[in-house]
Amino acid sequence: MTLSFSVGDIRVDRILEQEVAAFNALEFLPTLTRELLEENRSWLEPLALGPGTDLFVFPMQSYLIRDGRSTILIDSCIGNDKDRPTRAHWHHKTDTAYMDALTAAGVTVEDIDYVMCTHLHPDHVGWNTKLLDGRWVPTFPNARYVFSRKELAHWEKTNSESPVPHFVDSVLPIVEAGRVDLVDSDHAFDHGLHLEPTPGHTPDHFSVHLTSAGQDAVVLGDVIHSPLQCRYPDLVARPDVDRDQAKATRVALMDKYCETDTLICTAHFPSPSIGQFVRHGEAFDFKFRT
Repeated sequence: MTLSFSVGDIRVDRILEQEVAAFNALEFLPTLTRELLEENRSWLEPLALGPGTDLFVFPMQSYLIRDGRSTILIDSCIGNDKDRPTRAHWHHKTDTAYMDALTAAGVTVEDIDYVMCTHLHPDHVGWNTKLLDGRWVPTFPNARYVFSRKELAHWEKTNSESPVPHFVDSVLPIVEAGRVDLVDSDHAFDHGLHLEPTPGHTPDHFSVHLTSAGQDAVVLGDVIHSPLQCRYPDLVARPDVDRDQAKATRVALMDKYCETDTLICTAHFPSPSIGQFVRHGEAFDFKFRT
């Protein structure tokens, strides 16, 4: 499934791999209480919360960027054939949804010039590689893979202490193939893209800012996972490596772009996933683009 829109002269396609109610809200946001969840159930259901369940609906998706010079994939989702036993809907997946979505957007794997990973969690690096003759090889044969230098160093150290499966199958093969461009998390490219440091979820998480013809958009990555965190920014996500920093980053970013024309492209807000931050009392909300 794709959704196409423009940011000035840049074409953006949302490449959806999966969208299911599968993440227990009270576990994923460990400071969320039952009372607060029930208080907000009416507006979360059915798009952001499975009706009658405690399960967040999280899409797994990439953003495909075409500026007339380069074809860029921001994040690479879950991937097929990956060993993910704690996530049944990710484990040894074999469907064609992701590749079908790329085809529907009019690109092949050979067309991708860059793959930019906002961070190196399993649902953002999965399609970096594919299984070929028993080996993990780059899925996008002509692409350079853009990683934060500090982020990669963190995961290399972690993996050296105890193997990290998604690093071994989806990141390390890219490094070993010599396909990585290491950057700082505030790196500026020469085609209307620059990175914004948004640490906390991981040590050097970045977001990607697009600018063209007076229009702006930001591809957030995992700065924020659920619209509920707009209204309650104190809610931390279990995977956040530094919860205090993640909260500070989240609040600062919402405050920066709130009530502006900047289009916000979220990773895990329910479809259509894009919109603007707006005020909601002393906190924030998200106005989905229709």
